[in-house]
Amino acid sequence: MTTIRHEAVVPLAAAGRRFDQTVAEMFPDYSRSRLAGWIKAGAITLDGAQAPPRQLLRGGEQVRLEAELATEVTSTAEPIALDIVHEDEQLLVLNKPAGLVVHPGAGNPAGTVLNALLHHDPLLAELPRGGIVHRLDKDTSGLMVVAKTLATHTALVDMLSRHDVERQYEAVVLGTLVAGGTVDAPIGRHMGDRLRQAVRDEEDGKRAVTHYRLRERFRAHSLIQCNLETGRTHQIRVHLAHIHHALVGDPLYGGGLRLPKGASEALAATLRAFRRQALHAERLAFIHPATGEAMAFSSPRPADMERLIEALRTDLAERGPVQD
Repeated sequence: MTTIRHEAVVPLAAAGRRFDQTVAEMFPDYSRSRLAGWIKAGAITLDGAQAPPRQLLRGGEQVRLEAELATEVTSTAEPIALDIVHEDEQLLVLNKPAGLVVHPGAGNPAGTVLNALLHHDPLLAELPRGGIVHRLDKDTSGLMVVAKTLATHTALVDMLSRHDVERQYEAVVLGTLVAGGTVDAPIGRHMGDRLRQAVRDEEDGKRAVTHYRLRERFRAHSLIQCNLETGRTHQIRVHLAHIHHALVGDPLYGGGLRLPKGASEALAATLRAFRRQALHAERLAFIHPATGEAMAFSSPRPADMERLIEALRTDLAERGPVQD
């Protein structure tokens, strides 16, 4: 268990302001909810004594923070290999393979990215969700950033909420797109299926925006780039299905197998064998919370998606033109 200690003097400019509001400005490395809990528990004192959150300050008081970072997660560490593409003292970036669940849940109590992270660095158990600040679906491959300190976790969560983290995906979808565009449609839980999300009205859903750009057009499919402006559960999958261009292989939102007219046996076999959503988180970029350095990472297209795209290219070359 790690103990953190900080001491600071209330600025004179804070005179007349509330204790909890000022503490949040004095210790920005920690979330407001965590600081509020420490104030109530007496882990943050004012001139050596516990003070109520709403106490008004005069300026010049001594604030002391001394708190223990209790275990936030109780999952078991497991020696699962991780493809770590960058690691420093504050964070790590990993390349997740398709088929690996990020966080334990119903039906997946173990064998997840979180279990692997706890084995890689046991101190991550002291962070919310083991340092995981955003997820990828089980069958989506690609890049994720994980915080290694509480300050970095707070900063990354804030950056994600402000849309200051660039997340770019590559996807193969059903149908032939002629151009890119933007889907701006709220997303919420599906009314009839707890496992699914759906486009909802503004009262029931949360704002969700996905930008997409056409990269290649095949006879009955398209290769596109997707950039997230927001980060809702299943966002890309829901939005593309909403515009009638569901991801190839998507078991929840897909439109089933679609073969171009006169497709070869090789292409038919490749499409039938692709049993996950054709979605890969290929690029991740952000400003490092501690150093201010611009960080950017790329993940090569996984082998199964490469085979799928090559099969579609071969089909187009041999049997074109594109089917509208």
